[in-house]
Amino acid sequence: MNNSVVNSARLLGAGLRALLVLTLVTGVIYPLVVTGFAQGLFNGKANGSEVKADGRVVGSSLIGQQGYGPDCFQPRPANGLGENSVNTRYKLILSGATNLSADNKDLIKQVQAAKAKVVRENSTADYTVRPSQVPADAVTSSGSGLDPDISPAYADLQVHRVAQRNGLTVAQVRKLVDEHTEGRTLGFIGEPRVDVLELNIALKDLVAKG
Repeated sequence: MNNSVVNSARLLGAGLRALLVLTLVTGVIYPLVVTGFAQGLFNGKANGSEVKADGRVVGSSLIGQQGYGPDCFQPRPANGLGENSVNTRYKLILSGATNLSADNKDLIKQVQAAKAKVVRENSTADYTVRPSQVPADAVTSSGSGLDPDISPAYADLQVHRVAQRNGLTVAQVRKLVDEHTEGRTLGFIGEPRVDVLELNIALKDLVAKG
């Protein structure tokens, strides 16, 4: 009996020591090492890819925003977003896709209405947007509804409106779009894109310079 108690105590002690060692290694040392590497090598990404303007954080380059004024470049539609209806104390934005099939009548109406709106709002006195010019990302939301980027084609379509609204030349605004157009990742992954938040910050700075 005594041997059994001693063995149990010894095994219990060994188990507790193993628990403490593993907790220290996996719960303290490993996270600190990984965090250190992330902060040292990928500081911006490790901290949420923050975008700053006027000395403060205004968003993330990974998350799209809605609610830009008519003088700004507009992002993709966010039909997959909605308000939190469970915990009504907080108006959280829920991300997701519309889950509507390509032949769904509601989706077709949404796309048609969105296309008409894009044509109407981006046509100016000396420039008329044709329906055939409207790219897919101008009338459809991404899978998450939080895509921060638009296609160069959609950005270019908005150039005349933005120029007129801000008292700039078309050449100035188009140059701004070109400067903020990113190519394919590693030269072959994805498509060329324009981050709307960063483009609008640059636009604000350009207008401020007069």
